[in-house]
Amino acid sequence: MKKPKNNHSTKKYTKKGGILDLNKYLGEKVLVKFHGGREAMGILRGFDALFNLVLDNVDERLRDREDWHLLNETRSLGLLVCRGTTVILISPAEGMKEISNPFLKDDSVQADDNNNDVKEE
Repeated sequence: MKKPKNNHSTKKYTKKGGILDLNKYLGEKVLVKFHGGREAMGILRGFDALFNLVLDNVDERLRDREDWHLLNETRSLGLLVCRGTTVILISPAEGMKEISNPFLKDDSVQADDNNNDVKEE
C-alpha cells in the first residue's frame, strides 16, 4: 500500500470553536452597528456561525439625513433578523465601564534632560 504524498489526507481535523462566544449575551440587550452606518439596539434571541442575528424589541438609532450624525431619536422595529455580512460591531448595551489609560504616566513623574524619569518630592 502506498503512502499518501501529503499529510492532509491522514490528518484528523477537529472543529474549532468560534472566535466570538455570543452565548453569554443571549437574552441580553446588545448594540449592533451595521455596514452603511445604521445602529440598532435590542435583545439578542439567536445567532449562527456566520453571525446572522435575531434581535427582539429593537430600536434603531436615527441619523440626520444631511450630515449623518446620530440624533437622540429612535424608531421601534420589533423583531429584526440581521444578516451577518452587514454586521460590523456587536457590543453589550450595559456592563461596560471606562478605565483610566494605562499608557499615560503619572503627573508627578517628569523626565530630566536625558529623558530619565524623575519623581518630584
